[in-house]
Amino acid sequence: MTDKKTSTVRVTQVASPIGRHKDQRATLVGLGLNKMHRTRELEDTPSVRGMIAKVRHLVRVEESH
Repeated sequence: MTDKKTSTVRVTQVASPIGRHKDQRATLVGLGLNKMHRTRELEDTPSVRGMIAKVRHLVRVEESH
């Protein structure tokens, strides 16, 4: 078996979901973020990128390798 190196992205919540649409709050929870300044390191997949794009105004994204 070969080990694939999967790239990751570090996502940090920088804004509150108060007053936002329910689907944006649900997207943050799906990313593992539900409180300010929480950080998660997630696998860089198209589905994760789509979720990040939906709440890009609420999160900060850093590339990791």
